[in-house]
Amino acid sequence: MNLSWMAWTIPTAIFFGSIACALIVMTVWGIKAPQAPRMGVLHLETTPGDRLFLSLLGSAFICLGWLGIFGSPIYGALIVCFIYAAAVFRWV
Repeated sequence: MNLSWMAWTIPTAIFFGSIACALIVMTVWGIKAPQAPRMGVLHLETTPGDRLFLSLLGSAFICLGWLGIFGSPIYGALIVCFIYAAAVFRWV
């Protein structure tokens, strides 16, 4: 299989590796210690997997907005994404 059309750089590999690790950790955590859904500020029942999905989706939009407004590099957006993810896991 030829993957030369993709830009497989070190940052790209770290990005996809981090998402894969997060999914694996959440899966193992869900198997070892199943958690009941909880009600957050949005008055929706969410599981940790739901909150991970919302964090990843919101982070994608934060990074796209950052690129549109400030351009590259997106180190500042990553800080905002971590704060956003912590807030989602805490209150949603």
